[in-house]
Amino acid sequence: MNRLLVSVSAGALAALCSTTAMAQQAPPERATTIDEVIVTAQRREQAAQDVGIALSVLSGESLVQQGITNVNQLQNATPNLEVEPAFGGGAAQFRLRGVGFQDYASNNSPTVGVYVNEVAYPVPVMTQGLIFDVDRVEVLRGPQGTLYGRNTTGGAISFVTRRPTEDLSAGLISEWGSEEQFRAEGYVSGPLAATLRGRLAISTEQGGAWQRNRDTGETIGDADRTGARALLAWDPTETLSFLLDVHGGIDKSENQALYLFSDLATRGGAGPTIRADKDHSKTGWGLSPRFAASIGRDVDAKPGRDNSSWGTSLNANLALKGMNLTSISSFETLTRSEYGDWDSSASIEADTFFGSDVDVVAQELRLSSDNDSALTWVAGFYYSKQDLNERYFSDFTDIYGTYAQVTYDQQVESWSLFGQAEYAFTDQLKAIFGLRYEEETRELQGFGSAFGGATALPPTSVDTKMTPLTGKAALEFKPSDNVLIYGSASRGAKSGGFTTYNTGDRSGIEPFNPEILWAYEVGFKADPSRAIQINGAAYYYDYTDQQVLSAVWGANGPVGRFANAPSSHIWGAELEAVLKPAPGLRISQALSYKKGEYDEYEALDVPASRAANMAVFEDKAGDPILFPAWSYNGAISYDWTVSGFAVTAETNYSYRDDYPSWLGAKYDVEAYWLANASVTVGPEDANWSVAFWARNLFDQEYDLTRNFFTSADIAQPGRPRTIGVRLNLQY
Repeated sequence: MNRLLVSVSAGALAALCSTTAMAQQAPPERATTIDEVIVTAQRREQAAQDVGIALSVLSGESLVQQGITNVNQLQNATPNLEVEPAFGGGAAQFRLRGVGFQDYASNNSPTVGVYVNEVAYPVPVMTQGLIFDVDRVEVLRGPQGTLYGRNTTGGAISFVTRRPTEDLSAGLISEWGSEEQFRAEGYVSGPLAATLRGRLAISTEQGGAWQRNRDTGETIGDADRTGARALLAWDPTETLSFLLDVHGGIDKSENQALYLFSDLATRGGAGPTIRADKDHSKTGWGLSPRFAASIGRDVDAKPGRDNSSWGTSLNANLALKGMNLTSISSFETLTRSEYGDWDSSASIEADTFFGSDVDVVAQELRLSSDNDSALTWVAGFYYSKQDLNERYFSDFTDIYGTYAQVTYDQQVESWSLFGQAEYAFTDQLKAIFGLRYEEETRELQGFGSAFGGATALPPTSVDTKMTPLTGKAALEFKPSDNVLIYGSASRGAKSGGFTTYNTGDRSGIEPFNPEILWAYEVGFKADPSRAIQINGAAYYYDYTDQQVLSAVWGANGPVGRFANAPSSHIWGAELEAVLKPAPGLRISQALSYKKGEYDEYEALDVPASRAANMAVFEDKAGDPILFPAWSYNGAISYDWTVSGFAVTAETNYSYRDDYPSWLGAKYDVEAYWLANASVTVGPEDANWSVAFWARNLFDQEYDLTRNFFTSADIAQPGRPRTIGVRLNLQY
């Protein structure tokens, strides 16, 4: 790792030295002022440096430059964020400041809320579509609820797409990369009538397979996804405006495959042994005819998905005297069909299928102040209804001689009242207070399981309800115009839920409780000069009933399910800096650390319980909560002109610490560094540019996740070095 750190530093310094030598023609009048970033994190437009919460903002240009095309990749550009892909599939497991939830099923709520144009995506698998035509991404750390439609303990990721423009404009970004990777994004925007504007954006991503079947050499991992978004902005009067958003996507991509990091003795040792893959690009897969027929796939199909989604929202805003009334009505739907091979072999040890139909209807009403008084406020009502129909099938024929089928429906209905007020006692001192009351009911309907076609658990229904009161109290102090100091105490809640894995025991689906998080934070935001910006925060989180993956003792022995740890805590800190020490040179850095520990938690000791044929518990008080402790990311860019051409050289890099596994050291994910680089060139007086880029510049070999299923020890490898070119045209 140290050699790689030296390589990254040396590479960045070499790039800077070469660009500095070429920059002698740079105009001396170019400013070294850091641009002001405007956000809507608190439901109104504010400069990010004036918002007393820890947040990171990434521009749409930065996303394109770093090759970020889905929400999972944000972890390499945001402090204290981890997004873990479950078994190489489409279920994302979010963790922010150590607050996370590990679940490969579809039915439970995440700890981190994901929003697109203020519309919540409350089912994690719904977040896996393409990112395109984005103006900015705001990542808010800490519990959210007094301003946002959903209640989350970890934070929120808010995507704001580009809006229709007053003037006609159009653009196209095309990108070609290694392994026949192709991506294109285009838009057209402008006026349609006197008070009507429109915008249409389309994006597609294709190819890129770099993994191969260890036996046949067949490739796997090609992307095949397309998305589109149409926006209509209508301003019939000076006080009334509407924004209609209609969007959809199709994803027929092959899965990123898994590799074996231990020998696999197939058929429980009765079959041939597959040696561990020293080459992490090697993998394997296979389907039994019976399983292929039951999931609607050809017997020679590759692991992959056939998903489709669409949605619409209407954002209406009415300006009243000293107030604004906002209504957001939305509908989102997803049809998921995804086959995964979790044993990474042609043997039928752990083949899985998710067939999901998700519908989410939501309505939000907000009334907010709109004046220059010392008191500003927002109050709102939120309603949401989710319907999920799920089929989860598993084929264990070669190891257990059976296959499993789980089917169920889940309905979630919630409503809440929320509000937040800010009062400025003076120009320097402000107090903030917010509350949220919520009622949510979750019903698991007709959960049934079968093994080998024989009923193991007849259709069974269970439900759970929560009525948390959450909120926030904060103080902000500005000793000078360029320094903000803040402190806050907030309370967040995450929904309870159900474990929907293979089980023949009712105890396996009994609901687990909501988790409650008290968060205490102090921080500062400072601009010592026009060329320096430094932000920092420290926090302490106090958990009650933290949701953890464990097991319970049922009538037939141990059953894997989520449980609640009565008491635990997390603490940590973050530091972010942006520097513009010379004209054209911009440096950004972010460093974060976190640590957690269980204060009270007795977990089922599965081996001891099996030996005793009764429940035996292990005291885990004092044990660490497992997540990467350190994370670091940064970027350096330099732009200059030469012979009428604008040139930008850029490198960005990130470090992710060791990720210890609760399954044991064998499944720990080792720390790794990643570095990317690009050079962009285009005429100063033309609206086009060409960029040459490299991602994972030093070809770092790393894993995104490690796990096991049945007898297979598997890992999902990160993508090796890719190089390519990007063409950007604007009109």
